[in-house]
Amino acid sequence: MMSITPELLTEIRTRFAQIDHCPHQGSRVFFENAGGALTLNAVVDTSTRYAAIPDNQGRDNPGSHELVRVIERAKDDMRVFMNASGGQFFVGESGTELLFRLIMNACLGTGEGVVLGSTLEHPATRSACARWAGIAGQHHVLVPHDDETGTITAAAYAHVVTPDTNVATIIHTSPVTGMGVDVAAVAAAIRAIAPEAIIIVDGIQHAAHGRIDIDSYDIDGYVISPYKVFSRHGYGLAWISDRLTELPHNALIDGPEDNWEMGTRDTGSYATLSDLASYFEWLGTQVSGETDRRARFVAAGEAIHAQEKALTDAMIHGTGNLPGLKDMGGVHIIGGIDNPAREGLVSLWVDGEESVEVVRKLNEQGIRTHLRKADHYSGNILTPLGRNACVRVSMCHYNSAHEVAQFLAAMKAICG
Repeated sequence: MMSITPELLTEIRTRFAQIDHCPHQGSRVFFENAGGALTLNAVVDTSTRYAAIPDNQGRDNPGSHELVRVIERAKDDMRVFMNASGGQFFVGESGTELLFRLIMNACLGTGEGVVLGSTLEHPATRSACARWAGIAGQHHVLVPHDDETGTITAAAYAHVVTPDTNVATIIHTSPVTGMGVDVAAVAAAIRAIAPEAIIIVDGIQHAAHGRIDIDSYDIDGYVISPYKVFSRHGYGLAWISDRLTELPHNALIDGPEDNWEMGTRDTGSYATLSDLASYFEWLGTQVSGETDRRARFVAAGEAIHAQEKALTDAMIHGTGNLPGLKDMGGVHIIGGIDNPAREGLVSLWVDGEESVEVVRKLNEQGIRTHLRKADHYSGNILTPLGRNACVRVSMCHYNSAHEVAQFLAAMKAICG
């Protein structure tokens, strides 16, 4: 596999809307990818085109037939992209809504027992588990994550899981620490003790970094938010296993028993999934000689991971004559300096500077980052660290070393 060269990076950047400017701010560096990645130009064009179509699916006319074909193509694209040989894909209101729905049906359909999650997880998962475990008469248990590394291991789950665990949840990557989780290892640890547990994964933060391999995980549900993986807002995507499909769920009377989709969905949202699959496949052809489609997706994911590691290494250790964050006085990096679980994200705080002020000062320099507060979104990570807030700097493979240098120059001034 080849790396993303400067020449390829230039070509990659032409494929994304607003790569280096904001229509309201002007020129800017976009380091807020964890809040929502940049959008493919192809997605913008597709969304505009499908917004004009009046036809619905399921009618006997050429327009309707084409919509059905586009939806089926998108589902097939996602099946290869995520390597899911069984189960089904469907879209919903958002990633959060889909996590709630999958967890609700898993809890209500499995009887008394334990619903197991972790303190690393996003509130979409923790809140859904707390609510529906209570309604179903189940006990909600949270496995503590490691504050020092900002992630959670299979061993931590193995220490807590019990044979009466009916539902288990895993986050693939934390949107606060930026650290990934070995989903396959965690799922194996759960199944070693509770082999029939319904296992649901939040892949929302992970998806933009590629390397999704559902068949290798032995799970029952996987959810993403496409606006965080180069598509647009307004919908979420879920994959569910045949086992989860068969659990009782909301559906129309006398309708198809395996249908989990509620009402007529936007065909344009499905069509944009094909756009992002095409982009990943194209990238795979640029960094490898693979001819198999799945192999191209894998190659793209590996190249993305390597590019983002290079960016975060430069941010932490320095580039050119600019010191890295680790050498700036008063800067603290959540999850540590050299953490192999890191996926394109660095969260930090600066002694003597409120994080909200650091975000503001960076924004004044045209560098878009984000404030994470110890609230219902991030308190599970920040409160144990004794922090009321941090600065989240999140990158994606289309970001450049020059943009990292701009950030470091601004941070050097902030740190005095």
